[in-house]
Amino acid sequence: MQRELQNIVILTGAGVSAESGVATFRGPDGLWEGHRVEDVATPEAFARDPDLVQNFYDERRAKLKTVNPNAAHLALAKLDEQWPSDLLLVTQNVDDLHDRAGSKSLVHMHGELNSAWCLACDGRFPFNGTMASGPTCPQCDTPGQLRPDIVWFGEMPYEMERIELALSQCDLFVSIGTSGAVYPAAGFVQTARHYGAQTLEMNLDPSEGSFHFHESRMGKAGDLVPEWVKEILRDV
Repeated sequence: MQRELQNIVILTGAGVSAESGVATFRGPDGLWEGHRVEDVATPEAFARDPDLVQNFYDERRAKLKTVNPNAAHLALAKLDEQWPSDLLLVTQNVDDLHDRAGSKSLVHMHGELNSAWCLACDGRFPFNGTMASGPTCPQCDTPGQLRPDIVWFGEMPYEMERIELALSQCDLFVSIGTSGAVYPAAGFVQTARHYGAQTLEMNLDPSEGSFHFHESRMGKAGDLVPEWVKEILRDV
């Protein structure tokens, strides 16, 4: 497989960022930072109580400034830089740790905390402040129409066509730190296998879709990912 390996697609989930101190999207108690996911991650929640939702994401954005990329993020950035063929890193995480680690071939399929979406002009742009105060859009000058550029339940993930194309052309699909419970990402392994790719899972515990993978490695991402990257780059 090593000699034929060219194109790689990597999917990362909450387990990668958890080792940096970022709260997982849905903890063992079903909550995200003390809130029901349905109360902070749906368009209906935003329409019902925009202040609650804005304050929630303002707090997440502030916390993001206190954490740093870990060994897994750095190893994937190294692979991105040194891999000679096509590589696409798809993350379900809304933090910027992959970006800060240096990954370039990166898709934030669920959006980004440090991005705003103006509902007045449909513009999207980098944003590091607070939205609860109702700031003015820098593109159309409309106040109070910004929302987090986050894909909530019931909304379409970003760049799905690009992701599906990469999955159809990859020789290896790797899933790291994901629960295998949230679609469409949970179905990526089946798509990749359908097109003949080898598949590898790295996780603390087996995911809900572990049986779809050719190989599973259990442990911390910060240990497993650097070891795997070293292995994969050995013959490059």
